[in-house]
Amino acid sequence: MICWGLYSVPSFGNEWFWNAWQSSHSSKYVKFMEENFKPNFTYQDFAAEFTAEFYDPAEWARLFNASGARYTVFVSKHHEGYTMWPSRYSWNWNSMDVGPKRDLFGDLTRTMRSTTPHIHVGVYHSLYEWYNPLYLEDKNNHYMTNDFVSRKTLPELYELVKDYQPEVIWSDGDWEAKDWYWNSTIFLAWLFNESPVKDTVVVNDRWGAGTACQHGSFYNCQDRYNPGVLQTHKWENAMTLDKQSWGYRREALATDYLSIHDLLTTLAQTISCGGNLLVNVGPTHDGRIPPIMEERLRQLGSWLDINGDAVYDSTPWVHQNDTVTPG
Repeated sequence: MICWGLYSVPSFGNEWFWNAWQSSHSSKYVKFMEENFKPNFTYQDFAAEFTAEFYDPAEWARLFNASGARYTVFVSKHHEGYTMWPSRYSWNWNSMDVGPKRDLFGDLTRTMRSTTPHIHVGVYHSLYEWYNPLYLEDKNNHYMTNDFVSRKTLPELYELVKDYQPEVIWSDGDWEAKDWYWNSTIFLAWLFNESPVKDTVVVNDRWGAGTACQHGSFYNCQDRYNPGVLQTHKWENAMTLDKQSWGYRREALATDYLSIHDLLTTLAQTISCGGNLLVNVGPTHDGRIPPIMEERLRQLGSWLDINGDAVYDSTPWVHQNDTVTPG
C-alpha cells in the first residue's frame, strides 16, 4: 500500500494528524503546531507544501517490481478528503487543483500498466471524510439522509473505476454507518456486473459497519490482521514497515521500522495460512520513498528471487503445526 497525502507534509505522528490535532486535541500535536507554524495556520494550508517534485512513477514502478510485488494499492483519498486524482467531485481539494498540480494516482497507474503490466493496480478509497459538511449533516441526521454518499462518495468511486479501471478496490472509512447508508450493495452490484473491470476486479470487506470479515472478495478484518491459522476465505494482512504509522513521519527512529527478519517472518506466517501480504510504505511530501523503506522492499525482493516459488507457487498445508520441533 502507498499511504500518501497531505499528512505527508507535517509528517508527524501518523496519517490521522488532522483528526488528532483538531478533534482529539492531542497535546503532542497541538504542541507541534504551536512550535512550528504561525497562529491560525490551517490544515488546508499544508496543501501548498505538498509539492511531489521528486515523484517519479517510473522509479516507483521499478522498486515495486524489484520487491516482488504482484499488486499495489494506492491511497487515492484518505479520511481528510483530499483526492490524489483530479476528481470532479472534490473541487479545489485535489492534487491537480492545489498542491503538486498532477494526477498522482493516474501517473503511477499509467506508468505501471506500460512498464510492469504483471503487477495489478489497486486503489484505496475512504468512504467517509472527517470534516465534510455533507457527511457531518448526514451523521447529525442519524444517517437517515445520504447526501454525502450520493453527491461525493459514490460519484468518486464510479469515477475511479471508469477512469482508471483498478483491479483491486480497497475500501475503508466505513465503520460509522451501516452498508445501507453507503449504498454499498448498489455500487458493488454495478462493479461486478456492469463496470469495465467486472471480470477482473476484487474488493476487500470494509463496506459498512459489521461487514468486516463477513463480505468481500478477500477479508482484511482489521489492520495488521494475522490470524495465525488457516482461513476458509481468502484474506490479506495489510501491515506497515513503520510500526506506528501508515504515513511517513519524520520523527521515526530506525528501531521503529521492522527489520528484514521481522518482515520475512510476517510474510511466512501470512502465506502459510493462505493470506496475501500487503506491505505499506509512506512517501514524503516531495514524492520520495524513504531509503529505509526502499531497503526493506529490495531486501524482500532479493529473498523472493531465491525463495519465491514457496510463496507464489504453493498452497498452505492443511495440517498446521504438526511437529514438535520448534521452528
